[in-house]
Amino acid sequence: MSLPYELQVGWRYTRAGRGGRRNAFISFISGVSMLGIALGVAALIIVLSVMNGFQKEVRDRMLSVVAHVELVQGRGEALGDWRAVAAEAAQHPQVRGAAPFIATQVLVARGDAMRGAIVRGIDPAEEPKVTPLAAELKDGVFTQLRPGAWGIVLGSELARSLGVRSGDAITLIAPNGQVTPTGVVPRMKQMTVLGTFSAGHYEYDSGLALIHLQDAEKLFRLEGPAGVQLRLADPQDARQVGDELAARFANLPTAASEPVDVRDWTRTNRNWFDAVQIEKRMMFIILTLIVAVAAFNLVSTLVMTVTDKQADIAILRTLGASPRSVMGIFIVQGAMAGVIGTLGGLGLGLLIAFNIDVIVPALERLFNASFLPGSIYLISRMPSEPQSSDIVPIAVISLVLAFVATLYPSWRASRVQPAQALRYE
Repeated sequence: MSLPYELQVGWRYTRAGRGGRRNAFISFISGVSMLGIALGVAALIIVLSVMNGFQKEVRDRMLSVVAHVELVQGRGEALGDWRAVAAEAAQHPQVRGAAPFIATQVLVARGDAMRGAIVRGIDPAEEPKVTPLAAELKDGVFTQLRPGAWGIVLGSELARSLGVRSGDAITLIAPNGQVTPTGVVPRMKQMTVLGTFSAGHYEYDSGLALIHLQDAEKLFRLEGPAGVQLRLADPQDARQVGDELAARFANLPTAASEPVDVRDWTRTNRNWFDAVQIEKRMMFIILTLIVAVAAFNLVSTLVMTVTDKQADIAILRTLGASPRSVMGIFIVQGAMAGVIGTLGGLGLGLLIAFNIDVIVPALERLFNASFLPGSIYLISRMPSEPQSSDIVPIAVISLVLAFVATLYPSWRASRVQPAQALRYE
């Protein structure tokens, strides 16, 4: 079965490179347009894949310290029966683990050095169920956290800023002070540094300290844990699961359903999460303009082709071709250039995105440079994670832009009058 002649003629015009200097020049301009589309699409895929990789690295390091969902008492007090709350939450199919916790802001002091930090009271036996960092350290420094021993584990950057090591004593200054005849006096407690942890995320390495849950209850005058941490099968579903758990506890008429607030990691880290999404969206828009510029170069290519092929258009019209068919020929020519450029860009972009861990080290050796110094970025390799949710829109937008660029030149070709075009032939 033969193809429609519009497709055949349009494809012939797309690959035509012979027939004089003018045809060769038009073919060269068409090739430059396809190359521009390919490079624009490849740049979009590579940049968004690297941004996805960095986002995943930061997210994984963040989630190695914090839980996916937190259930806390609505009035900021102790959660009465945390095991009943954890058991109720565990009925959700996404929940994989639960552990009690207390988290409060404090001042950590040693000598003249003083730093603000979050002190989190944890149960060393339960914490590995919800945070990967605790699971990694459960046979190490976490085993030294014992009730009544008043030991503390500091983030590596926090310990460095205070100038302390294992065995040193520090002072915790709690916000809930004691009322005395002379006024409110801050509650202070001396604690022994048992060791440090490093999550690879500066915010937590420089501002988080861990103590035993029972010590935290005594220090902050609570009669139990302030909440329950949950780990989910998929952290990307944290917001949806949080909403479902909030509805479950709000509608549960039992003693176990204490008034609880549900917070997921995307809301507690909303500033970072929103900033990453906005940055990614803006990069997508900026790089799409590169594809748009390359796609609209097809306009000049097709206008030159229409001007050069007026005699051919006139002959086709005298043989019975309709204006719609003539328009279809040049739409095919421009669309084929867009398809070839888009497919070439997809191939090049995916090739680089999937092999960037090999390409970047090779470039570093070639130029004797380090693009990601570990001492600055805490990531020594260039991460990349191509996602279909990015790649499919890129391909569709590129094809749509290429198609739109063909409309005016194709319409102009369909308006060519045979008599005028052949007058001087």
